[in-house]
Amino acid sequence: MSRRKTERLLNLVVCLLATRRYLTAEQIRRAVPGYPDSDEAFKRMFERDKEELRELGVPLEVGSDLQGGGGEEIGYRIPPQDYELPDVHLTPDEAAVLGLAARVWQRASLAEAASGALLKLRAAGVETDASAAVGIEPRVDTGEPAFQALWEAVRDRRPVAFDYRAIGRTSVTRRHLEPWGVVSRRGRWYVVGFDRDRDEERVFRLSRIDGEVAADGPAGSVTVPDGVDVRRIAFDRGEAVTEPRPATVRLRAGAAQGPRRWARDVRPSGDGAWDEAVLTFRDVERFAPYLARFADDLVVLDPPDLRDAVIQQLKSVLAAGEPDRAGGGETEEGTVRAR
Repeated sequence: MSRRKTERLLNLVVCLLATRRYLTAEQIRRAVPGYPDSDEAFKRMFERDKEELRELGVPLEVGSDLQGGGGEEIGYRIPPQDYELPDVHLTPDEAAVLGLAARVWQRASLAEAASGALLKLRAAGVETDASAAVGIEPRVDTGEPAFQALWEAVRDRRPVAFDYRAIGRTSVTRRHLEPWGVVSRRGRWYVVGFDRDRDEERVFRLSRIDGEVAADGPAGSVTVPDGVDVRRIAFDRGEAVTEPRPATVRLRAGAAQGPRRWARDVRPSGDGAWDEAVLTFRDVERFAPYLARFADDLVVLDPPDLRDAVIQQLKSVLAAGEPDRAGGGETEEGTVRAR
């Protein structure tokens, strides 16, 4: 995710957390920096932002506030009580596992943007509660073993070599790459560069790199062509965007708080031990690892392909004898480029 988009989404969350009433789209447009002047462009961008927040588990509430100056026009807000985590009690072993899961790339440079969002909101005449914004901190997962070496290679403009397992292949092949940039989208990291073996630009997914990434030349010997957009190269060749699909799941009562936050519908199943919920997803391969993290607190009822993918994910974790490092789920985007 670009810095500009990250700041805009953070500002949007701060704005909707801090307000005591529903904000219309126009009020949000005036209060949150980064939106275009064109009405049509704003509508498209705002719709994408709302979908991203919901996929990230942010409880975006839609309604109207007849007494708040917004009339009957639809508005938005994030109820602080729904955004906050419930009391968490962990055993020492659970705390240790949580500590491992928290090893992510943290960026603290957006505090100024959050403060700016509050100032703009107050300037627009909206009452705010500054204490509600405490605790917001964007994070990008860099748990892929190959990430550090590739990030350093991009930074140093150094060629690399690695073993790569392509889709549908059981064996690996040695690849030699002049890396131009490392990009991330929704939990997946890719490296973009010039493939010396194929004599053309190529994209490699980090999770398919087998073993260590080795230096394959001196620092400063990689030249990034002018005008190269590594994000366009990576994602134009990616999987086609699919339509949202519903998934029916059972959630253990009082557990699986993540899925509950963005479920479209949650209702008791009748026995008191489980609830039934409807979630929305686009990609089975990305969504299954996320659901598998909730282990026996979540059961997929439908659709069958998602259920099978979650079962396979759990089996692979048990076979490996360690927690799943892929993470999955809907996360933020990121980019690391050579300069």
